[in-house]
Amino acid sequence: MRVILISANKLKVPYPVYPLGIDHVVRSIAASHDVQVCDLAWASSNQDVQATIRDFKPDLVGLAIRNIDNTDVTQMSSFIDEYIYIVRLIKQTTAAPIVLGGAGFTIFPDELMSTLDANYGVVGEGERVSLLLQALEKGKDPAGIDGVVTRDKPAVIPEPWQNPGGSRTEDMLLDPIHYLELGGMLNLQTKRGCPHGCIYCTYPRIEGHRLRLFPPGDVGREARRLQEAGARFLFVTDATFNSDVKHNLEVARAMKDYGVTIPWGAFFAPLEAPEEYYARLAEAGLTHVEFGTDSLTDRVLETYRKPFRVADVYRAHRLALAAGLNVAHYLLLGGPSEDHKTLEETLTRAEQLENCVLFFFCGMRIYPHTPLYGIASREGCIQPCQSLLEPIFYRSEALKSLDVESAVRQRARGRLNWVFGAGGEKLTNLMVYMYRKGHVGPLWEKLIR
Repeated sequence: MRVILISANKLKVPYPVYPLGIDHVVRSIAASHDVQVCDLAWASSNQDVQATIRDFKPDLVGLAIRNIDNTDVTQMSSFIDEYIYIVRLIKQTTAAPIVLGGAGFTIFPDELMSTLDANYGVVGEGERVSLLLQALEKGKDPAGIDGVVTRDKPAVIPEPWQNPGGSRTEDMLLDPIHYLELGGMLNLQTKRGCPHGCIYCTYPRIEGHRLRLFPPGDVGREARRLQEAGARFLFVTDATFNSDVKHNLEVARAMKDYGVTIPWGAFFAPLEAPEEYYARLAEAGLTHVEFGTDSLTDRVLETYRKPFRVADVYRAHRLALAAGLNVAHYLLLGGPSEDHKTLEETLTRAEQLENCVLFFFCGMRIYPHTPLYGIASREGCIQPCQSLLEPIFYRSEALKSLDVESAVRQRARGRLNWVFGAGGEKLTNLMVYMYRKGHVGPLWEKLIR
């Protein structure tokens, strides 16, 4: 079969993210299929996209939906209308059936099947599309395949894909040149799944709760291949990199053994770790630590079901700085149990975190199939069966009379290292300018004063 896979993500703020999932899907499709990839982030025009589809003459069109919106209450942007338009373009160009997939689709499968009028969908990990192709090729009904959604079959999240990961550079059909020009970053994955139970998080639905660790040697070999492909910075896309410390250190050793010399970063939770943990990762090239801290008061952290407390945040912060790493903390304000006292406590303690960048998100996006959804329903923030495709943010009842963002901005007093959401247009333009000048990586470390 002739299959074209379309990456629908056009978001480049704060920097463009290479669509790693497409590469993994390509690897899962049998060699007997003819596959082409189209990345809409860099498409010059709609006519070019249509020409690509028309010239390829696909038997199936896959549309990867990574984001539903930008999750930023300060500068909210929904992408649903874009996806509707893309599907319309596809249908104007080919009669081939359309299959939806990606993280965004897995969160809202039934709504998106209806809204986009697709033929099929794949929930969970995209490698499962290989099973759909096998069924279609043999003329079988794909409705019986775990993880495959049809117009008449509601979505049921399947068991996680058992053999994810491994080397994929040699199978890259997307040209990474644009990503290398803007930041020099490519993506690396070392595991899937998330064992934590944060109330707002969708990762357990997308990847499952159980960790599936990639062999460290495979990770090291892939990191080296990405380096040889031109990457000048690697970002590890794991839900939480340090959810398995032993595996982290084995991966770090493998990267050194394979001669990886470029810097890398990852998203961490400020969990308990050995004293030398961050120093050993730094020796293997780690330069950027992004902590999902959320709050700096224990009561709120407990409500959020975070697997750490404020004392752990301070210790992790200290160890990361001592290892010479660039440190950022993401703070998620206004969620359940947040009140004026906890907000004040978090902001006061944030001022005590030295030599770092603080990213403030003033509102918690409500997603279905999360504990936050149940909380919001019980409190009347959302109505039964209400669609959440259009973003709705939870705001603690105790803070309804307070403009949280304005209060935080007043407290920030213009400090550059206090960033709201993704930073806005001004910061984005500055980053693009610096990328054009040859700088690489996330660049938020330039804000540390």
